[in-house]
Amino acid sequence: MKPTLPLLVLALALCAVSCKVGPNYSTPAAKVAGQWQANPAVTNQAYSAAEDYWWRNFHDPVLDQLVESAFRNNLSLQVAGVRILEARAKLNKSIGNLFPQQQTLSGQVNYARLNDGLVTAIPGIDRNYVSDQVLFAATWEIDFWGKYRRDIESDRASYLGTIASYDDALVTLIGDVASSYVNIRTLEERLIVARRNLELQQESLRIATVQFNAGETSERDVQQATTQTAQTEAAIPRLEESLAQYKNGLAVLLGMTPDEIDRQLAGPSGIPTTPATVAVGIPRDLLRRRPDVRAAGLAAASKSALIGVAKATLYPSFSLAGEFGLTGNNEANNSLADMFSWQSRALRAGAGFVFPIFNYGRLINQVRVQDAQFQQAVLHYQNTVLSAQREVEDGLAAFANEQRVVAMLQRAATSARRSTTLALIQYKGGQTDYTTVVSAEQNQLSVEDSLASNQGNVALGIVSVYRALGGGWQIRAGHDVVSDEVKAEMARRTDWGRLLEPGRHLPASATAKDVTQAEEGK
Repeated sequence: MKPTLPLLVLALALCAVSCKVGPNYSTPAAKVAGQWQANPAVTNQAYSAAEDYWWRNFHDPVLDQLVESAFRNNLSLQVAGVRILEARAKLNKSIGNLFPQQQTLSGQVNYARLNDGLVTAIPGIDRNYVSDQVLFAATWEIDFWGKYRRDIESDRASYLGTIASYDDALVTLIGDVASSYVNIRTLEERLIVARRNLELQQESLRIATVQFNAGETSERDVQQATTQTAQTEAAIPRLEESLAQYKNGLAVLLGMTPDEIDRQLAGPSGIPTTPATVAVGIPRDLLRRRPDVRAAGLAAASKSALIGVAKATLYPSFSLAGEFGLTGNNEANNSLADMFSWQSRALRAGAGFVFPIFNYGRLINQVRVQDAQFQQAVLHYQNTVLSAQREVEDGLAAFANEQRVVAMLQRAATSARRSTTLALIQYKGGQTDYTTVVSAEQNQLSVEDSLASNQGNVALGIVSVYRALGGGWQIRAGHDVVSDEVKAEMARRTDWGRLLEPGRHLPASATAKDVTQAEEGK
């Protein structure tokens, strides 16, 4: 029997009986409510695919365009996309460990000038001794205990986790864009209210001045009107400052400079209108839909597999090694050119094992470290599920309560305007003093400003609901996670092969099925 055949049989036998040490991951149990708390803003309708593109429910073409622009140009999202490439390359590297881990092709030429005594002692030997060889060597540690396969499981879960993290960043980005847009429109409405009230107060100041010049009132009325007008004027720059800050923040989200943002906001204005109710499905849907929950589960799966990697180091490792090459020399009737003949072949093969008998303290504690890290990941997953439910409930409560507040403030604003009109009529007729006018105008400004703010809060409330429900990441369907410009720049620096093609770094669908397979170690 040839010497390589027993080694091959041994390798096949070891592979046939090999196992994977360490726990097999399953999704941790998490507390999930059966239904959402009773809320007038919630319908019994199930969460539909249309809710995945929830910002379109505002029917605001400017907001739709802003979301599309942020998806294409946001730099933080591009960073998350490049992390997917990194994780995919790391997974490919881990898969390579299933094959011979060390493979080398070497060649050398040696020259030696022999001393006179050796030449005299060995007749026919050449004083100038030259040898050459070309050698291929390989060493393969057999994955008997599943160390490398567990490492692949860990990296596969981490890879799918980067996709879930990308989706989570996309959900956050869309929510931030929508929130910034609502705040901008709300501040614009508050500025309209402030300027409209300023015009009213300036007219009141004119009337008070006319009355004073006619000797019908005291100077106090003029001073009260002047004070009130100046206070309203002073509030406008603060609102303009806040508006500029939100616009600058929105520009960063869109990946552009602040001077470009006004052009992006051109179009229909006003605080976006919201639907009266929202379909939220059942709480358990969050585990499937929210990418941060998926990412937390995949992080736990990755840590679970690393326990097996650490445990495998407690057991002996088995390896095969071999060398094959061609050699030649100029000794006696030999020639360096003989290296290219089959008769000059050389072969070495062997098998061995390593058992770390005096390292158990260090190795077992490494297992404990990995187990502790896995437990942390499990607790983080469970807390993420609870936090997700809380965020939905908070958003629903805010949305429903702000709707009630707006309805009451609308009635208050109507009454405040009427009160101001009556106060001015009475003042002109000498039936009341100017203090009544000041009080009425202050109430009108306060109520109208609160109405505009709370109308914005209603929209912000439904944004927070949809953000908490985890919709929006579906917008990436059919698109790559890294822009063509970034991929072209990376390709100029490094040979990425075909890994930059979407089909090479993205699964067909990073869905719950992929997550389940990662959890089961498939």
